[in-house]
Amino acid sequence: METPAPPTDIEATERQLDGFIAKFAPDVAARARACRAALQARLPTATELVYDNYNALAIGYGPGDRASEAIVSLAVTTRGPALYFLHGARLPDPHGLLQGSGRQGRFVRLAGPESLDQPAIRRLLADALADAPLPLPASGKGRTVIKSISAKQRPRRV
Repeated sequence: METPAPPTDIEATERQLDGFIAKFAPDVAARARACRAALQARLPTATELVYDNYNALAIGYGPGDRASEAIVSLAVTTRGPALYFLHGARLPDPHGLLQGSGRQGRFVRLAGPESLDQPAIRRLLADALADAPLPLPASGKGRTVIKSISAKQRPRRV
């Protein structure tokens, strides 16, 4: 009988991230997974930076391993997924979709991955990518990096 190969770092990282998502209510988790898949398809060369924080699970998308280079993030809370624009305050928003009042960031709530196909959200994402100080790599495949796991977290289910 052959011994199965040990999991790769990629498989271990995916299992760990899936565990973070599984802490949420099933409907929120399903929408988060679907939105993540849609963002991975739309940003195939981006590095995913995962932060399982006190308030939310955040998956940042940028050109490399530095959080300061992230352009957008998928933020998952008990309310569901949101697309967070790290420099959203300076993006044009003719449809008034961006929420938040911070000096820098803004977000839009996502009902599901279909929200990412709305023309106004596609435009916001395109503008954020065009405005980024460092562009995403032109070729290659992105990877996922678990950056931090908070020891204390708010309950993920309501």
